[in-house]
Amino acid sequence: MRRRKIPRGWKGISYLLVLAVVYAFYHLIGGQFKTETKQLPQQPQQGDRVPCTVVKVYDGDTFKCRLQDGREVKVRLIGIDTPESKRNRKAKRDAEKSGKSLEEIVSLGKKSSAFTKKLIPPGTVVYLETDVQPYDKYGRLLAYVYLPDGRMLNEVLVEEGYATVYTIPPNVKYAERFVELQRKAMERKKGLWKEGM
Repeated sequence: MRRRKIPRGWKGISYLLVLAVVYAFYHLIGGQFKTETKQLPQQPQQGDRVPCTVVKVYDGDTFKCRLQDGREVKVRLIGIDTPESKRNRKAKRDAEKSGKSLEEIVSLGKKSSAFTKKLIPPGTVVYLETDVQPYDKYGRLLAYVYLPDGRMLNEVLVEEGYATVYTIPPNVKYAERFVELQRKAMERKKGLWKEGM
């Protein structure tokens, strides 16, 4: 029995069609998986605030909290950065950049961490507001965090001199406010600025 020859043009088109179907299927399934695993159960629209109960504070700008559905998320404050409170690679890089010793960086980081722990001890209900990009490359939820009294934690840390402005686009909603608060904190030598942060 002779096999029918498939014209060359049809082989190429068939191959491309199979690739297109595989590509579409992969991205459809992948997109659904990412959406299901990455979204908050009450995914906030920009400006909405989702309640979350603090479980643990890691350092000045990172903590874990429990959402209303019982799921725990690691939160990284948007637009700010605090010194590292442990000896690690970032602390070493910060020491090299600033000309400070590793011990000085870690000491400043511990003070910043203690300030945050005082503001949001475990059990505190805070409110999370996301920006354009809700997660970072480490899977942490990026948020502006509101205290029970309505103040924004990100702003308080900058205003009191325990954090510096660290803006990464596209999350720039309050960047100008943070820059102004930092300028005032530096002028007044508040918090860690009086120690030469």
